Amino acid sequence: MSKLQTPIIPCLWFDNQAKEAAEFYCSIFPNSKITSSSPLIASFELDGNSFVALNGGPKFKFSEAISFQILCDDQQEVDFYWNAFTQNGGEESMCSWCKDKYGLSWQVIPKRFLELMSSGNSFQVQRVTETMLKMKKLIIADLEAAYNS
Repeated sequence: MSKLQTPIIPCLWFDNQAKEAAEFYCSIFPNSKITSSSPLIASFELDGNSFVALNGGPKFKFSEAISFQILCDDQQEVDFYWNAFTQNGGEESMCSWCKDKYGLSWQVIPKRFLELMSSGNSFQVQRVTETMLKMKKLIIADLEAAYNS
């Protein structure tokens, strides 16, 4: 039996800001667009990934149990996404996590952090981990300094 290639599309539940949220996310990510909208649903793509935003009412809220990871090439990109999500009502959290103004959780992770964690010896990895655990937004230079100390 062959498997169908069916896409998995995240559906994000909002009180009544589905289109507003879709527009916000599309303004942040390159190659993004709203593909359709109605009073109930806004469909959109973020850099080729499909999403649906649903106006489902106030019953359910986002939690940290679900987050989206953004792997960033450099500190400038980390800063861009971090600032985009945490301004205007967003919140900083710990260890690369933040929430946007809608309460959706994001992990803004520099690729360099993953490289350091996978290439070092146990002492280097421990120092990088200890440094990361003290941070909100990850600072690549500080992680590299911990790795090289």
